[in-house]
Amino acid sequence: MEDFAGRLAVVTGGGTGMGRELARQLSAEGCHVAICDVSEEAMDETRAACDESAPPGTVVSTFVADVSGEAHLIAFRDHVARAHDTDHIHLLFNNAGIGGGASIVTDGRDEWEAVFNVCWGGVYLGTRTFLPMLLRSDSGHVVNTSSVNGFWACLGGNAHTAYSAAKFAVKGFTEALVADFRQSAPHLRASVVMPGHIGTSIVFNSSLYFGRDPKNLRDEQVAEIRQRFGGRGFDLSAASDEDVRQMMLAMAEGFRDAAPTTAAQAATIILEGVRAGEWRILVGDDARVIDEMVRESPSEAYEPSFVTRLHERGMFGAIT
Repeated sequence: MEDFAGRLAVVTGGGTGMGRELARQLSAEGCHVAICDVSEEAMDETRAACDESAPPGTVVSTFVADVSGEAHLIAFRDHVARAHDTDHIHLLFNNAGIGGGASIVTDGRDEWEAVFNVCWGGVYLGTRTFLPMLLRSDSGHVVNTSSVNGFWACLGGNAHTAYSAAKFAVKGFTEALVADFRQSAPHLRASVVMPGHIGTSIVFNSSLYFGRDPKNLRDEQVAEIRQRFGGRGFDLSAASDEDVRQMMLAMAEGFRDAAPTTAAQAATIILEGVRAGEWRILVGDDARVIDEMVRESPSEAYEPSFVTRLHERGMFGAIT
């Protein structure tokens, strides 16, 4: 699918980050776009960005939905059919994701499962829900966002269990789809996207999803942060509660602003990969380096020396 003009793309998590940039770049080529997100305000900003560059007649629709709920996705699918007056789509970007649930030992089960259900469930349910519309197209492409945490299950040596488990599932599922589609629906293709550190608002958005706005952390939430960081060897006893709040805000801003790859650059790489028919799309130099190192030395991947070697190659320092 080298030309997106006149096609219809569905993008989950289209309110910010890579989802917004995918919608903006697709619509700029004349591709009709349907996005969902949990934030209507964020989607309004995405639609405004699309309208600035989209050719006349390009339709961009929005719908509030949480991809972890099948009923939400079914309602979104029905909206797509109505808003775009169609029974088929051409592109499905299962992009929505959140972070959290780092440790299965110390973090609560509710948060752990919420992260897994968005990051994995959203991909699985999104594919299930929109598959009939894809099958009715002349050609279709499913693009699932995994992560470097889909082949390296930690965050610089720190626990990252819910997110990593979900992203491993996304990777395996998409690889299986490649063979499944070739046999059962040869007009469909599948690609798995493996981004490294991309400049998005995922830290902000995840905090808001769980009611932990970094700008307005409650006292009990600050206490939980102190405990969590203490478990990682960081003593915050000398920091005031306001210091902790400012630290969390700086971390969220730093993840977004200090990333080696912007969301716009990531979206461009993804769309180029789709055009080229690539089933595996690595996004960012850090993704390529981590992939290479894990393949070269899989037994070392979770040793402190692995992170040291990453830093020596100038990778992942902004996160770890």
